[in-house]
Amino acid sequence: MQIIPFPNGIYGATTYLVYDEKSLDAILIDCTSSINEISKKIKENNLNLKYVLITHGHFDHVYCLNELKEKFQNALVFMNKEDMPLLNQVNTQCTMAEVEQINIPCIDGLLDENTKNLNLGEIPIKIITTKGHSKGGVCYLIENDLFSGDTLFYESIGRCDLFGGSISEIERSIKEKLFALSDEITVYPGHGPKTTIGHEKIYNPYFGSNYKGY
Repeated sequence: MQIIPFPNGIYGATTYLVYDEKSLDAILIDCTSSINEISKKIKENNLNLKYVLITHGHFDHVYCLNELKEKFQNALVFMNKEDMPLLNQVNTQCTMAEVEQINIPCIDGLLDENTKNLNLGEIPIKIITTKGHSKGGVCYLIENDLFSGDTLFYESIGRCDLFGGSISEIERSIKEKLFALSDEITVYPGHGPKTTIGHEKIYNPYFGSNYKGY
């Protein structure tokens, strides 16, 4: 499995292109920008873009989704239903962030932890719901790689003062779900550098051994 980050999205958000070398099936985690570069990489490797998996409904993680769908019309877009109200307010978010408004992106299907048969080639994709940054935030676990959206960052966590945020819910999500994973799991966040579960258990100032309070 190959992971290619595109970290220069709006507000510094990262899109991840993930593909299976055997089947050449590919997915995107979020869709923030760099559509031309992503399209070029997909075509260079003769990939079949099957899915776009959205971690949550904040504008910076779906900002270029409409543009992508124009290029890859067969790619199916999935998101947790709990963030559909958030997605429908995308232009309110854009206005508050002082960026150009976009059309509300089309979502092809809804998912949660009970969703089955979501695979990358023969590799299963596990969905972990992680409320806290938003009501419908999810992480995607593919083998030993976790795509954490804006739930868990390198030595930080997602802010909880936006639409649908809750510090108590993000605490439960991280402690009970993400920190229950193996220490060796590599974490690819929606902003900033990658990390590991083991590193965050020790060094995350919100929940790790070096906890300093909220």
